[in-house]
Amino acid sequence: MPSLKLIRKRIASTKSTQKITRAMKMVAGAKLTRAQQRIVALRPYAVKTGEVLHSVAKTMGSTGDTQNEPVHPLLAARPEKKALILVLSADRGLCGAFNTNINKAAERAWVEKKAAGVDVEFVSLGRKGKEYLNRRSANLLHDFPRIFDGLDLEKARMVARWVVARFEKGEFDSVSLVYNEFKSAITQKVTFEPLLPLPSGNGGGEGAPHADRLGPSDFLYEPDQRALLERLMPMYLEISIYRALLESQASFFGAQMTAMDSATRNAKDMIARLTLSYNRARQAAITKELMEIIGGAEALKG
Repeated sequence: MPSLKLIRKRIASTKSTQKITRAMKMVAGAKLTRAQQRIVALRPYAVKTGEVLHSVAKTMGSTGDTQNEPVHPLLAARPEKKALILVLSADRGLCGAFNTNINKAAERAWVEKKAAGVDVEFVSLGRKGKEYLNRRSANLLHDFPRIFDGLDLEKARMVARWVVARFEKGEFDSVSLVYNEFKSAITQKVTFEPLLPLPSGNGGGEGAPHADRLGPSDFLYEPDQRALLERLMPMYLEISIYRALLESQASFFGAQMTAMDSATRNAKDMIARLTLSYNRARQAAITKELMEIIGGAEALKG
């Protein structure tokens, strides 16, 4: 049985850990509230932007052939020989299976595309994803360090510009996002979302669930569809990336809050068990001392 001193030391250490996990839970909860407010405010705007874009793209698809208009580079679908996957993970741990789920989803997509003869390259947004991909010798094309520090639309715009410039040059044929979609503080859904090429003439997509209900006659365009499409496409990409970043950030805080709550409760249970062990050891020590005293007294009588 461990000594009383060792048990007391373990109890003190566990109590210190419990204070840390309780504080981290409170901080994550406060940050989650702000992140949740941002994503709830952005979602309707992102969905409506996608609906309008898909409607304009559908109209262009129905009239572009007669006007001999070239397909926009971001709408041009070509055989997938090279794919780019943007992996949105966290910069820190202590968040349960948050990073593990993202990294494994990215690796599964990698294996599936590789089996189909597609070369896969990665861009990491978050340190944990970068470390995971490097350990597996993946082709990591670029890393956006500390992307979640002071997260705003400008950072999403920076990522979108980097991706668009290379997609238009034909460096890869498709672009996808892998991130955790925020559902609740205890639930995050790993999402694999195609980003480029943008869907053109077939209606809805991930960002526009009702776009297939919109027809060419639902809007009047001024000056024309082409000019509107040129403006909408970069906006849609920026908003899509920004939304994914916000979803991932909110999911991280939710996962961290849940993990720290579980750790705090586990520490409480451990303190209770250690306290019970301490009391039993102390009682056994007292009993042993009493027996020695009684034995000594009996020996003196004899």
